[in-house]
Amino acid sequence: MSQTSFRDQLSFKNTVLGVQFLFVAFGATVLVPLLVGIDPAVALFTAGIGTLLFHLITKGQVPVFLGSSFAFIAPIIEATKLYGLPGTLSGIIAVGLVYGVVSALVKARGITFVERLFPSVVVGPIILLIGLSLASVAVDMAKTDWVVAVVSLLTAVAVVVFGKKMLKLIPIFIAIIVGYILSMIMGKVDLTPVKEAAWISLPEFTAPQFSWQAILYMVPVAIAPIIEHVGDMYAIGGVCEKNFIEKPGLHRTLLGDGIASGLAGFFGGVPNTTYSEVTGAITLTKITNPFVLRISAITALVFAFVGKISGFLKTIPQSVLGGIMLLLFGMIASIGIKTLVDSKTNMNETRNQVIVSIVLTVGIGGAVISYGTFSLAGIGLAATVGIILNLILPRTKKEEE
Repeated sequence: MSQTSFRDQLSFKNTVLGVQFLFVAFGATVLVPLLVGIDPAVALFTAGIGTLLFHLITKGQVPVFLGSSFAFIAPIIEATKLYGLPGTLSGIIAVGLVYGVVSALVKARGITFVERLFPSVVVGPIILLIGLSLASVAVDMAKTDWVVAVVSLLTAVAVVVFGKKMLKLIPIFIAIIVGYILSMIMGKVDLTPVKEAAWISLPEFTAPQFSWQAILYMVPVAIAPIIEHVGDMYAIGGVCEKNFIEKPGLHRTLLGDGIASGLAGFFGGVPNTTYSEVTGAITLTKITNPFVLRISAITALVFAFVGKISGFLKTIPQSVLGGIMLLLFGMIASIGIKTLVDSKTNMNETRNQVIVSIVLTVGIGGAVISYGTFSLAGIGLAATVGIILNLILPRTKKEEE
């Protein structure tokens, strides 16, 4: 890009839009690390670096901002209890490698192969399971102060249902502000972390530590965000009137997402994913210039080194987060149901009933497979079982067609 064209891109308007897009994704990006016990500044750092790498790998053609993935909240919480955060980070790095493997398969065999391996009858119940498995976390956080939690919840609902234009895309951000102000009025906010934080400081990076158990626990969870990634590429391509599946190619976008997630693990962050909120913002505003999203990434990097921001985020009461999660985790579960409905999965077919039933019971029931130091449980086990059942159970002639 020439110096002149770069100056044209770095206009005041594009800069403002870039910062605005970051605020669309900001709430969700920092919410995941707050829930799993990771410094939110690390998430901002890895989101910024990951987004820039994604744009480099995809030749700067796709308007995408990568942020923290909700699919990994429950697995990270459980894996951290079992294997510690450093071990869990090695699992997150492995998730990035899974994206790389799927990227290679897409390049070699085409997207049809992936769709056959991860059909909606597998992906739908896994997404549903992700939402349901987090329900108790939301309730436990909310019951620390039900008044604040309910107000935060109702604010998020009101913004989602009645919000207009860009406001509708930031329900988490608005709900946090309202819940935080109410908590301050009620004297439930401790501002000590803000006072003690330096204006400029390094994020609290954590080095990964190799753990086979954590890797095997985390890897199967990658299925749902990979499928979400494919859907987002179609959605963004439709708005931009471009076929990003063909150019720069789905294999490149998957690889970019995977490298960003793997890199997050190296720095002690959470896996990144293409952001449905940003996709919605692009759809609404029709702003399809990838340079704007790169400005968002650079802004996230700057915010990561502002210690006061991280200090403030750590003062958000659990009840505020819990109230928001009551809606958000339920919406994740409903997306799983929507996946089955939109794909017109025939639930009258015994084969489909068997797959959905076993995936849900294995995941919700807390089934564990262990051998020596190896163990596979939760969403990871349910996803593995779903994939295997889909491959071995006979299909009807209509399904084959």
